[in-house]
Amino acid sequence: MTNFAGTALRLCIMALALFVAACAQTTTVEQANGAFHDPYENNNRSVHSFNRGVDRYLFRPASKGYVKIIPDPMVTSFNSFAENISLPGQAVDYLLQGKPKESGIALYRFLINSTVGFAGLADPATDFKVPQVDTDFGETLHVWGVGEGPYLELPLYGPSTTRDAVGVVVNLFTNPLDFAPTRPIDNLGLYTELVRRMGDRGRFSDTVDSILYESADSYAQARLIYLQNRRFELAGDDEDAYLGLYADPYSDASDPYEDPYAE
Repeated sequence: MTNFAGTALRLCIMALALFVAACAQTTTVEQANGAFHDPYENNNRSVHSFNRGVDRYLFRPASKGYVKIIPDPMVTSFNSFAENISLPGQAVDYLLQGKPKESGIALYRFLINSTVGFAGLADPATDFKVPQVDTDFGETLHVWGVGEGPYLELPLYGPSTTRDAVGVVVNLFTNPLDFAPTRPIDNLGLYTELVRRMGDRGRFSDTVDSILYESADSYAQARLIYLQNRRFELAGDDEDAYLGLYADPYSDASDPYEDPYAE
């Protein structure tokens, strides 16, 4: 694919993603009360069953073999490389969120780790006390006021929401490194993300297995964990905003059996 065609494809994906995001604009009453909006549950459960099958027979054994064969320091290095590759894209997301300081930190970490850190295989930026950053286009949409939309389970990816699904697609195709005139491997970010996820799946195998294979309802369990973690992550330092997601909508209601004349 030529650079022009690749750029056109990415612009089309961005436009489509923004259109889909607009469809997720409204936050439902259920979400405001800390519940979930899952109108596609039947389809989501089918995708969940497919994902469990892929995990059981392919991804789980491959990941466990990966962390068993590859020394742990090398797994950490590959994860660091994947994280470093994502930093230019994160810098763009921070700019879109109106956070130039965090954008600069992301670029600074990328510069240090790409040079002193041997292309990102090491993480000297952390040793130099440069703060870690972590964002994505899903968070950018959140900052822009886009509601999380219905819960979705994506094939081969896992739990998400309409808003975060848009973020996943956009981040896959809009990393500035993908626009470089010369690059060693097309879709390098996609491959490094796959390796990173394999490392995490292998390292946290017991925890993931307990959710997928030991829960009475693995779909409901995964949905709950994802939504709670994601909402907490997006609330950031605003504790009241996070707690508000799980507030009891009936907490201010009066007791119908209370004696109005009691002192």
